[in-house]
Amino acid sequence: MTENQATLISTFDATSAAPAIGAPERESLNYAALCRLIGQTHDNLRNCGVQPSDRVAMLLPNGPAMASAFVAVASSCTAAPLNPAYRSSELEFYLSDLRPSALLVQDGFDTPARAVAQRLDIQLIELREDLQGPAGEFSLEFASSATTAVASPSAGDTALVLHTSGTTSRPKIVPLSHTNLIASARHIAKTLALDANEHCLNIMPLFHIHGLLAGVLAPLLSGGQVTCTHGFSATSFFAWLDSVRPTWYTAVPTMHQVIVDRAPRNTDIVNRAKLRLIRSSSASLPAPVMAALEQTFSCPVIESYGMTEAAHQMTSNPLPPAERKAGTVGMAAGPEVRLLSGNGHFAGSEEEGEVVIRGANVMRAYENNPTANDSAFHTDGEGDQWFRTGDLGVFDVDGYLRISGRIKEIINRGGEKIAPREVDDVLMAHSQVVQAVTFARAHPKLGEEVAAAVVLKAGATVTERELRAFVAEQLADFKVPRSIHVLDEIPKGPTGKLQRIGLAKLLGLE
Repeated sequence: MTENQATLISTFDATSAAPAIGAPERESLNYAALCRLIGQTHDNLRNCGVQPSDRVAMLLPNGPAMASAFVAVASSCTAAPLNPAYRSSELEFYLSDLRPSALLVQDGFDTPARAVAQRLDIQLIELREDLQGPAGEFSLEFASSATTAVASPSAGDTALVLHTSGTTSRPKIVPLSHTNLIASARHIAKTLALDANEHCLNIMPLFHIHGLLAGVLAPLLSGGQVTCTHGFSATSFFAWLDSVRPTWYTAVPTMHQVIVDRAPRNTDIVNRAKLRLIRSSSASLPAPVMAALEQTFSCPVIESYGMTEAAHQMTSNPLPPAERKAGTVGMAAGPEVRLLSGNGHFAGSEEEGEVVIRGANVMRAYENNPTANDSAFHTDGEGDQWFRTGDLGVFDVDGYLRISGRIKEIINRGGEKIAPREVDDVLMAHSQVVQAVTFARAHPKLGEEVAAAVVLKAGATVTERELRAFVAEQLADFKVPRSIHVLDEIPKGPTGKLQRIGLAKLLGLE
């Protein structure tokens, strides 16, 4: 069976006693038990009328049961994970948009989702986690039953649907097939040289593509183990590191920053840690944070570039002995990656353009959104389609990609274009700055003006004027923020990414 013919269930060894899914201080679920659980879930879903083409929305807290349930549901029909922190109005929107056949909720989990599901006439399925058994064991409870054909999905069927972030427009539905997921997970595994001996500590949320693909499927499709925590915790991370003894973990830059800051208080644990690598994705990793991580843990930090529409990974820095270039997201690591210039032709080396991709991991199209699809795909001179990421970038002479920023994030100051990440990098180079986000602020004459928010190191005394002067030494005057706001914490999205779009409004500046 080729990769393009495989489904998720066909990729696991149903006879293996090797550990698959675990949790801190708990016995692990092995591959044979995981496959039995997938089979039981398949039968249970068919018994309550859920067909391979149907969707099951999942509202489960982070942890091993969410990981095993995701794999089981996606192997049986279409999994639609949702953020368990959503309020009633948000759940109403997402469930109405998804039109699932059922909603899977953890038994005893306090959420308005039950009432919303009842209003929308969506079948409710309760997941009861077996806390006495291996991590990830669960059973399903449902009120209705139906006699349906015991059908299974095929490789081209949709296994996972997620919404885009919707920071600049209405969220779009991204359908990802079994082929998409398997291709991306194997790309990640190849990039990181994962095998059955590797053990991933997953601290990413499991309603997000990063956690689902890099933190769960890539380890499992490699025959390795993943230990699932209940989400990132700055106070618990080092205890997990000591008890789990993982060989790697993956996270967003804001999490890495917290880990670096707390490392000096946990030197004994750091010295005992045996990490082979650390992975970073979903946002730009500041070079000082990358350097500090590598110095702290004595292992390479691998920065990758991904997005939901590509089932996560598109490019990545390589493992040693190949060169890792701080400030870049590495080379193509799965799909074909090109840059599209403003005239509709592919850009050359060291020429800026929009990042476009194609490959087995890339979605076919947004669901029921012809307007978005018309603008999301570029057809080249040979009739081949490329997905337009909306990111601007430049390839250096060695083929490493440097992201300039999102096209929609570019600040237009009276016709002068500023890439926020360029200003971020300069601010982050200041010895007293821990985090920095540059953003657009409305201006009555220029349309937009450059502003920035920073978090300083404890005890720092640098002033806004001094920071502006520091930036002015390295950038043209029109790129220098007219205001720099010192904050205790920069607002973050649900996955831990710093918020750039809409930050002026969040800070009360508009």
